[in-house]
Amino acid sequence: MHNFVTHEATSFLYPTMSNKFSDSSQIKTVSTFSELIHTDFKGEMNALCWYRNLDGDFNEIVTQLRLKENITEVYREDLIALQLSEKGNRAREIILKDLQVLTDFGASPALNVLKCYERDDEFDFISTDVYSFHVDRSPIATDTFLCTYHGAASDIIPNAQAEQKILIPEIRAKLKELYDGPAEEFEEFLKENYFDLHYQLHDDAQPVNLGLGHLWRLAVDHPKQQVLPCIHRAPIENEGEYRLLLIC
Repeated sequence: MHNFVTHEATSFLYPTMSNKFSDSSQIKTVSTFSELIHTDFKGEMNALCWYRNLDGDFNEIVTQLRLKENITEVYREDLIALQLSEKGNRAREIILKDLQVLTDFGASPALNVLKCYERDDEFDFISTDVYSFHVDRSPIATDTFLCTYHGAASDIIPNAQAEQKILIPEIRAKLKELYDGPAEEFEEFLKENYFDLHYQLHDDAQPVNLGLGHLWRLAVDHPKQQVLPCIHRAPIENEGEYRLLLIC
């Protein structure tokens, strides 16, 4: 059994704000960390949002951190060492608390400063990078947690508004041209190369942007999963702006 600390005692950090996700059948919003981890996915609902309007200067943290590569992991001691204003310090406290409650829950959160992710441009008809709408898969029961504190935020899409790319005839035909093994192992080839995780949006699809400051829990494809996995993508970064992202 996991021990965890909820954020109720620090609710002053999260002023009340209108909830733009409340009309979505895919998304359920909650108001505490305890609700976030204890609410079950069901039916079409495969995304949980701890809705927060965070009061802090996260840009100040980003500008002080040194980006070593396109993706730089930021550790607790890196945050603590920063000399920050009052608003910057409030932002730091929020991040440290988020890292702590997720760690206490049993997750392994990472805080990253992102310039960009690596692109997959090997083929012109299918991409397997995180900018493509995709689902996460795991051999064990788990969920994806994420929160964007600064910069462009990720998108999700209802499963009914997208189709697995490997089921689209034109794409499937090209994948078969790539494959030179026995026919009965073609599906395994698709899995091994992660082609089966990626989705094409329908023409009338309406992606939902996850916004800043909210802590999200997204359903993952695993053997015990009771709902469809959440289809999501990383955003194209804003020019000249880094993202500050917590993910696990």
